[in-house]
Amino acid sequence: MGLELVTLLTIFVLAMIVGREVITKVPPTLHTPLMSGSNAISGITVVGALIAAGAGATWTSTILGFLALVFATVNVVGGFLVSHRMLMMFRKKG
Repeated sequence: MGLELVTLLTIFVLAMIVGREVITKVPPTLHTPLMSGSNAISGITVVGALIAAGAGATWTSTILGFLALVFATVNVVGGFLVSHRMLMMFRKKG
């Protein structure tokens, strides 16, 4: 049990480091297309959270699934709002 936890935590920390490095290297002109891609990934997370929350295996999985659903939904809505605002900046005025 202890070795599995250490392995999972190591993978999690490495994923955070790699994710941060990838995000900081993105030029500003690519932020809008990447936002759309991350919204699609968050949409997949919403589906997974619905499955986890709806399975009802344990109270813990239901609560964690619900929290994941709330956070992923906030991420999707916020991402679409930011993408919409960024795209409005490129429209012609008048």
